[in-house]
Amino acid sequence: MTLRVIHGGRGSADLMPGLLITGASEVVTMAGGIRRGDDQDDPAVFRAADVGGTDAPDAPVVACWEGRVVGVGPRDAVVASLAAEGLPASRFARLDADGGTVTPGLVDPHTHLLFAGTREGELRLRQRGAGYLDILAAGGGILSTVAATRAATEDELLAHGRRWLDEMLAHGATTVEVKSGYGLDPATELRLLHVAGTLSEEGPLDVVPTYLGAHAVPPEFRSQPDAADAYVRSIIHDQLPLVAAQGIARFCDVFCEEGIFTVAQSRAVLEAARDVGIEPRLHADEIAPSGGAELAAELGAVSADHLAAPSDEGIDALALAADTDRPVVATLLPATTWFLMAHHYAPARRLIERGVPVALATDFNPGTSPTPNLALVMTVACLELGLTPSEALAAVTVNAAHALGLGEEIGSLEPDRQADLVIWRVPTHLQIPYYPGANLVRTVIKRGQPILERG
Repeated sequence: MTLRVIHGGRGSADLMPGLLITGASEVVTMAGGIRRGDDQDDPAVFRAADVGGTDAPDAPVVACWEGRVVGVGPRDAVVASLAAEGLPASRFARLDADGGTVTPGLVDPHTHLLFAGTREGELRLRQRGAGYLDILAAGGGILSTVAATRAATEDELLAHGRRWLDEMLAHGATTVEVKSGYGLDPATELRLLHVAGTLSEEGPLDVVPTYLGAHAVPPEFRSQPDAADAYVRSIIHDQLPLVAAQGIARFCDVFCEEGIFTVAQSRAVLEAARDVGIEPRLHADEIAPSGGAELAAELGAVSADHLAAPSDEGIDALALAADTDRPVVATLLPATTWFLMAHHYAPARRLIERGVPVALATDFNPGTSPTPNLALVMTVACLELGLTPSEALAAVTVNAAHALGLGEEIGSLEPDRQADLVIWRVPTHLQIPYYPGANLVRTVIKRGQPILERG
């Protein structure tokens, strides 16, 4: 088995403007918008078996033109429609899916991609009973990564980011959210955001940068009696104006959690960020009910992430927000709970039953979820959260796109959407999470052009 990653930026090659993908057993479109409630289990699938096989006139195809999806559905009908619009089949390169499954490109809406150093020693500590906050209080966890990241050069961070984005791409990701948060001082936070912006410009994956200065209280503030409050003031007055002026961060995140930042502190940061044009999202209720879910609903955050331990009131608040035109996406991170051996997974079924749109993400980071594999996260979600395979796929495509405010651009295969697709080496999307850890990706297509191929 060979793997070819095709690097390059937005317009780095003379490539054919049209691509027609044929020969798929299934084309999963996720058409129709954000998924919530019973609709999260509806992947909107065209199946070749229903129309006579992959060679039948009505076999499903996907047509891409100049980076956009221009047709999805029965082959002859799509080809005729395109010809009528002045796009004859001869202007499209053909790509045979060879009986595989075609889905939208996967979207990873919560990662901590950029860091230096590793923390494998913490696994042994957790096996001996140490908890997340115990390790943090002892100077480990986030703080040990902060020390290593502050010492890293921009070139080192770029090389690290490229390595792990390649891993994510190899598992089907085409868009990845990337947080800062391992600097906790103005210079390093800005450097991390600059690296994230550079990685997005380089391509081929889209990178969505998030500012996470409120990830922990840095060492230089910890001796102060009001350390967290003092650091929040520093974020608002010293960091956020620089982040806004830099113009790279799309979102501002806060670790709203017992022992980290309170609801009041989190609100202050997120409101200040919104005042300078940076939209809120937040880590919420990972370890204990902290009021994070309620705050996300109050602020109209695009996403509330983790949610391993929300209160009943928090779930009620998210359910109420789900009935508005600005639902808060519940972005769940089951690989983190699994890797922490915590055994208290997010209440995914309750959230779905209450109509809250659910997304999934890797939470890729050096200490608590060192996996770049979204398909593996789907498996964990099916086994531990009770999601169906179709619900899990919706959670890493259309709902994950909405968790980044990009639901009208990516996450589904519909006309005028960005042509980000994956061809999987299985005949149905139901098998994607069925083989834990297996790499089933055959081809990844970004903006209508193959960027990864396995032969």
